[in-house]
Amino acid sequence: MLANSMTRRQNTLPDTNQNSDAMSNSPITTHSYPATPGGLPPQEASPEGRARFTEAWALIPADVMRDIVTSNLPHWQATRAWVLARPMTGFSESFAHYLMEVAAGGGSHTPEPDSNAEAVLFVTSGAIQLTIEGTSHELREGGYAFIPPEQSWQVVNNTAAPAAFHWIRKHYVAVEGIAKPPAFVTSDGEVTPTPMPDCNGVWATSRFVDPDDLRHDMHVNIVTFQPGGRIPFAETHVMEHALFVLQGTASYLLNTDWVEVGPGDMMWLRAFCPQACIAKGNEPFRYLLYKDVNRHMPLSPGGLMRAR
Repeated sequence: MLANSMTRRQNTLPDTNQNSDAMSNSPITTHSYPATPGGLPPQEASPEGRARFTEAWALIPADVMRDIVTSNLPHWQATRAWVLARPMTGFSESFAHYLMEVAAGGGSHTPEPDSNAEAVLFVTSGAIQLTIEGTSHELREGGYAFIPPEQSWQVVNNTAAPAAFHWIRKHYVAVEGIAKPPAFVTSDGEVTPTPMPDCNGVWATSRFVDPDDLRHDMHVNIVTFQPGGRIPFAETHVMEHALFVLQGTASYLLNTDWVEVGPGDMMWLRAFCPQACIAKGNEPFRYLLYKDVNRHMPLSPGGLMRAR
């Protein structure tokens, strides 16, 4: 867990203790994933912490993801969910993001109540058996699956240990003349990160979907910065974001504030919220990233969620 720290205003650039010599084009490739949250702090602990909710962004740090804030979901057995994002009018409206923990023998044969919902599952601990339209797949740490709408799927934990995975849900926005994308299963280790231009290899993105494939209306990628790497400008764009830190630490710019983030922290951004980051420490800074893509903007409030 990171120590409590205050946010910093944008005009105070974080001290990274890095120089250009530290940023190598020989990337560190060892992957790790944060432990499942839970528990409860002792009574003498201070409730002051890093959690923030603003008009443009939210920070949900790992140390507030406790047992008492979990949700039980219909038709899921021996399972609990930390709901990290949900559609909210006037904030971020296009998706929901759950962190699921499934005990031994748990899971669901009817996990998704909405036939128009598409999903990405990403496993961070243990193993799950995922069945899509009758075809079974074992997903271990780093396992990744895309499930299109109107598909029958099930998840079961057949092991003796708990399993944890991210479940990102979005209403699929169909387009006349463009087919829906097929389901697929892959893993973090099977996808080669694509370096960003002009960055000496210190900033790369693992793209699980071809950005030019207009069948897809959301991307869930993994972004990696080597120590000292950065987003060298304040990204300001229409895509909404969920960013869940998988590994490493960074100073992250959210609108006008710099915050310190590390493994297990969740950032949630509305459209047009400026963002940037500077990776710190001696290991890669990696996060799971959601964004909505490849569709026209709805011209009525809430239109994205109603679109078919």
